[in-house]
Amino acid sequence: MATPDQKSPNVLLQNLCCRILGRSEADVAQQFQYAVRVIGSNFAPTVERDEFLVAEKIKKELIRQRREADAALFSELHRKLHSQGVLKNKWSILYLLLSLSEDPRKQPNKVSSYAALFAQALPRDAHSTPYYYARPQTLPLNYQDRGTQSAQSSGSMGSSGISSIGVYALNGPTPPPQSLLPGQPHHTPGVGDCLRQQLGSRLAWTLTANQPSSQTTTSKGLPNTVSRNVTRPRREGDASGAGEVTEAALVRDIVYVFQGIDGKHVKMDSVENRYKVEAKANLSKSLRDTTVRLAELGWLHNKIRKYTDQRSLDRSFGLVGQSFCAALHQELKEYYRLLSVLHSQLQLEDDQGVNLGLESSLTLRRLLVWTYDPKIRLKTLAALVDHCQGRKGGELASAVHAYTKTGDPYVRSLVQHILSLVSHPVLSFLYRWIYDGELEDTYHEFFVASDPAVKTDRLWQDKYTLRRSMIPSFITMDQSRKVLLIGKSINFLHQVCHDQTPTTKMIAVTKSADSPQDAADLFTDLENAFRGKIDAAYFETSKYLLDVLNKKYSLLDHMQAVRRYLLLGQGDFIRHLMDLLKPELVRPATTLYQHNLTGILETAVRATNAQFDSPEILKRLDVRLLEVSPGDTGWDVFSLDYHVDGPIATVFTRECMSHYLRVFNFLWRAKRMEYILTDIRKGHMCNAKLLRNMPEFSGVLHHCHILASEMVHFIHQMQYYITFEVLECSWDELWNKVQQAQDLDHIIAAHEVFLDTIISRCLLDADSRALLNQLRAVFDQIIELQNTQDAIYRAALEELQRRLQFEEKKKQNEVEGRWGVTAAEEEEENRRIQEFRESIPKMCSQLRILAHFYQVLAGPGPHWCVPAVDRCHQNGCGAAVPGAADDQLRREPALPELQAGLQRALRGPRAEAAGVPGLPRAAWLSRVSPPVSPGAACAGDCGSR
Repeated sequence: MATPDQKSPNVLLQNLCCRILGRSEADVAQQFQYAVRVIGSNFAPTVERDEFLVAEKIKKELIRQRREADAALFSELHRKLHSQGVLKNKWSILYLLLSLSEDPRKQPNKVSSYAALFAQALPRDAHSTPYYYARPQTLPLNYQDRGTQSAQSSGSMGSSGISSIGVYALNGPTPPPQSLLPGQPHHTPGVGDCLRQQLGSRLAWTLTANQPSSQTTTSKGLPNTVSRNVTRPRREGDASGAGEVTEAALVRDIVYVFQGIDGKHVKMDSVENRYKVEAKANLSKSLRDTTVRLAELGWLHNKIRKYTDQRSLDRSFGLVGQSFCAALHQELKEYYRLLSVLHSQLQLEDDQGVNLGLESSLTLRRLLVWTYDPKIRLKTLAALVDHCQGRKGGELASAVHAYTKTGDPYVRSLVQHILSLVSHPVLSFLYRWIYDGELEDTYHEFFVASDPAVKTDRLWQDKYTLRRSMIPSFITMDQSRKVLLIGKSINFLHQVCHDQTPTTKMIAVTKSADSPQDAADLFTDLENAFRGKIDAAYFETSKYLLDVLNKKYSLLDHMQAVRRYLLLGQGDFIRHLMDLLKPELVRPATTLYQHNLTGILETAVRATNAQFDSPEILKRLDVRLLEVSPGDTGWDVFSLDYHVDGPIATVFTRECMSHYLRVFNFLWRAKRMEYILTDIRKGHMCNAKLLRNMPEFSGVLHHCHILASEMVHFIHQMQYYITFEVLECSWDELWNKVQQAQDLDHIIAAHEVFLDTIISRCLLDADSRALLNQLRAVFDQIIELQNTQDAIYRAALEELQRRLQFEEKKKQNEVEGRWGVTAAEEEEENRRIQEFRESIPKMCSQLRILAHFYQVLAGPGPHWCVPAVDRCHQNGCGAAVPGAADDQLRREPALPELQAGLQRALRGPRAEAAGVPGLPRAAWLSRVSPPVSPGAACAGDCGSR
């Protein structure tokens, strides 16, 4: 059994060296130390599968051949190839192209370009700090001083051996190894050759290359004096002159500055916030300017790194912000890969002793060329960081999207890549919202906001809203409105309509942004692909919702029912209901009972065409009593009501139903005025024949008829205006909009416009309050006329009854053979008749007062009523004075001021549409429905006299 010491790495490696070289442990001490150094290093394999490194080698090779245009074209093609994702093994293809481009006749051992120096692969894990190569701490080695070692191995090709690995990695196959021992022929086989074939020629060749050689040239074919005899300036910046800073020291400082670390001579100035070269450093102006230009890369790096470090730990920054930080980290990672390559090059130069004068060495000017593209990228990232300060969510995505509008294809490609990463959470929110109706926005980044405190009955109106500041600039306002409606429709169906139909049955096409690549593909076709997805989901979801509302909940039927009952569209039902309610509503409002009125309502429904409506509609129709004020009658507090609930209540909200109640009260009162005037006309026609034997009373009857005719004309004109110009026209517009509606919002908006229109045109808005008060005063005058006429008719009929009784008694006495009347009875009768005639002026005064108030309220139309009363009183019989007075009576009264107000309320193209261009609205109304002239109104009565 072997002891643990014999299995240690040191012992095994030393035995391996002894067997390969065929010498004792004391003779292979130097080779053993070198082998430990190689194994203890952290270099990656010789050929690293690094696409970035191979691309850089190709580009630098093209630049070395002075083919800058081809290098730029290659960079653009490589970026396009990287973004397409068509090929999987892009590194292999690039490596093959690079290998085919090399000249096989070229000497493989000459370090002739930066590409050869960059052949060393990157470490597998790139870090933000330079990559230091350290030996394992478990191997106790005593290295000699580098200068001593270099002097002892002046005949070798290099002090590291890694140069051979790096140079031959991409420049061709490994050359045949030299003899392992000094003086041993090349063709002589031995243990070393066998072991070399087993372990690989690379390690054996590098170990052999480290041995002192008596040849005048190395295996590379270069004279030893070229690489070793020329003294190379030290990278640590040892001055070759008094106070002078070498370019080698500046190069090392700049590599540190690239990472945000102060160098020995280049440091950050916190006052000016930039890197500066020490003033005491002895530098030429060109070197100082070049160093400052290169140091800008470190300042940009610090700016970006500071932002990412601050925001990465801020959870309130949200998913979009974290995606932005991840995109910046990804770009910095590529930047760090370049820094690792630069630091590896410095390490190789230190290990190989490459002179600054050689073509392969790092200089400030070469750094300017190699960092040109990274500097552009960092400048773009720094500008994004500045522009995105204080932004989050969709607002941050808009800020990034603004930088895609540039003419530089390189910058645009970079920003589009970052935008695809940043917008991925936004698109994930969006697709989950439009396809599932789910909204999980913990940090308020999405442009759709939800208020959990809102109840279900207000879900459509208040629960979901748009955050306008969070709408990304690549999504239009119309698209954001559609996105809001899609998710809102899905939640409305599930929570309010209780429809659990899966979303996949509503929306045929479902696609989500599962990865940033999907988001990037989507951004390539925002105008078609993205808009198509939104439009398809919007139309299908909205159509399904409207179908559910119309078929399952009969939305259109309810709208028509409200039109028929609350807007008095069902004429036979309203007239019969008013006839049945008249005995109840003339009573004081405090004596009414709702159940009695409800029974009357049901009777009116059964007796008219309303009985053929759906039971679902009729059960929602009810009676409502308004708040009672002192002196109110049943007419003042009665109202119809229509109960709505469920999804229908989304359209017929409480505010809408309160508007309907106001309109119903106005229309109900106007309909009552028409009803009262109809009763007045009936009473006048009936009583005119009864009072024919009272000629002194005919003038009062004539005046009542004229005043009533004026009021009838006024009410007819107003009813025509309300019915046709307001209700029918507005309802027609509403119905057309509802039939063409694409979503529920369109129906709600059309319904609100309809209500606003009828409220405004019915003089119920704030601007028409004075006119409405005047109209209500006119209504009061109509009621007053009814009461006055009833009182006059009662007095006249009582007088007529007494006169008939007196004549009947007179005839009875004559039949019995007595005197018809005595002198006392005749005197009593004449006194009573005289008292009645004396009361006629009082009646005329009452009518004159009514006519005066009506003239003040309704306008100058009835100005002829007052002189007509005077003439009737002066002539005794009430006959009108012929001549000018008749012409005045026949003169058509002017339209009331109210109709002028209606004209202002209804100003528009309706009259011209009716074929009366340029005609005032009120005049058009008068032409359509001409007023009853005073002469015509009394023609029948006067003729009867």
